[in-house]
Amino acid sequence: MVQTAPDLTVRPVETAADLDAFLDLPAKVYAHDPNWVPPIRSSIAKQLAPDYIFRTYGTLQALIAIQNGDVVGRIVAAVNQRLVEREGEAIGLFGYFECMPEEAIAQALFRAAEDWLRQQGMTRVRGPINLSTHNDCLFLVDGFDTPPQVMMPYNPAYYPEFIERDGWEKAKDAYAYEFFPEQLAAGFEKGYRVALKSGVTFRPIRTKGEGFKEDCVGLYHLFNKAFTNNWSSTPRTLEEFLDDAKELQSLVDPDVFPIAEYNGEMVGFFMGFPDYNIPLKHVNGRLNWLGILKFLWYRRQIDQGRVIAICSLPEYRRKMVPLGLGYLGMAGGFKKGKPYKKAELSWVYEDNMPSRKLIEATGGQIYKTYRIYEKHLG
Repeated sequence: MVQTAPDLTVRPVETAADLDAFLDLPAKVYAHDPNWVPPIRSSIAKQLAPDYIFRTYGTLQALIAIQNGDVVGRIVAAVNQRLVEREGEAIGLFGYFECMPEEAIAQALFRAAEDWLRQQGMTRVRGPINLSTHNDCLFLVDGFDTPPQVMMPYNPAYYPEFIERDGWEKAKDAYAYEFFPEQLAAGFEKGYRVALKSGVTFRPIRTKGEGFKEDCVGLYHLFNKAFTNNWSSTPRTLEEFLDDAKELQSLVDPDVFPIAEYNGEMVGFFMGFPDYNIPLKHVNGRLNWLGILKFLWYRRQIDQGRVIAICSLPEYRRKMVPLGLGYLGMAGGFKKGKPYKKAELSWVYEDNMPSRKLIEATGGQIYKTYRIYEKHLG
């Protein structure tokens, strides 16, 4: 327990009641914010559970801040051993951060997380990253006027102000691009034709049975080849990847998820998803029977989508695979009968110039900026 002020205490999450308070806090923080989309409580609880697969290669400590008997803040400090091994440095993480609009609460949470990480031998801390970059990460620093798209973060504008005044420094920015159907350049269709003449074939992802599992295994291997050197990223096992994919299986729209193959081998993909945050906003974080009914009702309002990745093995870029995938994914989303009026392409690190150039060639424009911070633990 850390006593930071006479009326402010930070202590570990130890009981079921503590965990409930941890999960309930965002509803208080965002009570008057029309852009907030409540996270699914069961998903957060799963990630913090003792049997979550992260515990086989990492350790964490969930903390809550209590002021005058009320929970007013939360944070999770974590050591992802895969990240430590990959970067060759004792880098700890913080994530799941939420706090009421009082700077002293944020400072108390950061101090407690830093102290715990020092005890684990960490010399630097990075965040917000919820255990790994495969979960939620980043603070929104610009673009607070619209809700987040599916699987994208959102936070009050005072979070980056608090952390920067606390001595944290920018580690890296990331961008979200906004794209409208009329912006797709003619060169993308030409690239698609060139790819076809080069022997590349395209098809939608399979969404059922063994076909879905086989495609996910192919995506897993392609992810590992294409994104293995992504900054602050850590490898996943096939079991982890398939577990995540299973949760998303029913949400896939094959028209915005084309796959590129060459001689029967998967060489690229365009990963798009409908913006399920639109119906999730009405579920209030609980997918019980009532929540599922609300989700099914409000999913009819989905009119936009998010492009998560456009991936191609390097040796197939000259065959115009990225352009072909971009053309098919966008054309599939905006064809007659589809509800999508615009797309978000996110997130892209500021120094990922190949991806940024491809997106900007489609006519996409930056409309949100996100940031990961770092701090040395002296």
